[in-house]
Amino acid sequence: MMTKRGMSWLAATADDPVDCRLVWTADPRHPYALPAGRYFDVVVIEERVGMETYEQLDRCAMPLGPVMVDWASRQTGFFLPSRSRERFERMVKHETTETPEYRYLSKGSTVVVPGPMPLSGDRYAWLRAPMHRPEATIARTAALAAMFVATAALVSRADRYRQEYQDIHADVEAPADAQRA
Repeated sequence: MMTKRGMSWLAATADDPVDCRLVWTADPRHPYALPAGRYFDVVVIEERVGMETYEQLDRCAMPLGPVMVDWASRQTGFFLPSRSRERFERMVKHETTETPEYRYLSKGSTVVVPGPMPLSGDRYAWLRAPMHRPEATIARTAALAAMFVATAALVSRADRYRQEYQDIHADVEAPADAQRA
């Protein structure tokens, strides 16, 4: 759950902070569209890779800021300090020759964030809600870049293995099916 300090920090980023606080006071589950690039940028990753990236960062106690998920669009959003795009892209390219897919939301972009207290069935949810204004450290950017690349490679390799296993399994099963016919 988000703290009052976290809610204040997020509301302060809104074009109309007073309206944002009023909306969340009336309904703390209500999502709200906030501009990226002022206080934070957001790296958007498809849900499967994003969830695993989040779990690995959390499990390894690596630097991690707020993280949200949009269940309907199947995407995960990682909050980074504003103006981190160049550094993040450089770090991702340093980790791999094949950059995994992601979108980077910064100045000029808008992100819909969960309300301070979403319920489990809500479209937008916090995996890690802001508790206060996150520290703008290079370590958060570096940790996300490295773990994102590693996780994307792992998921891709698992998908290839599953496909190869299914192909081998299908070849073994085919003769038995043909004998029954």
